[in-house]
Amino acid sequence: MRIRRFLPAIIWAIVVLVLIGLPGSYIPEVSSFWDWLSIDKLVHVGIFATLGFLIFYGFSEQYIKSKRRYLYVVAVLFATMVYGMVTEILQYYVFIGRNGNLYDFLADILGGFLGSLAFLLYNYKKKEQRKV
Repeated sequence: MRIRRFLPAIIWAIVVLVLIGLPGSYIPEVSSFWDWLSIDKLVHVGIFATLGFLIFYGFSEQYIKSKRRYLYVVAVLFATMVYGMVTEILQYYVFIGRNGNLYDFLADILGGFLGSLAFLLYNYKKKEQRKV
């Protein structure tokens, strides 16, 4: 496993950490299920979808050659889930002017899943193009 392939994911994770640490003058309060469909949650989904895609890119050589490919899917989902949990805990306890919540965490998990799915579809299309 080459660390160089993970550099985009590492750099993106650092950017995400810096962005979520910036104090926000207005953080929308989530009081119901329908409120979580706000732009804030879509941003969380997008950020973590990008992270999931980039982590999968780091694993791509191993994934393609492995007979147990599902383990890489689980590893990427676990990594994005843990990172999402850590960022929400940091927002709740450490960063001033920020608040972490369960709905943000759920949006992070959804984003990691969608990023993994996007990579798998991208990889499948690339594989199909090589066959032609």
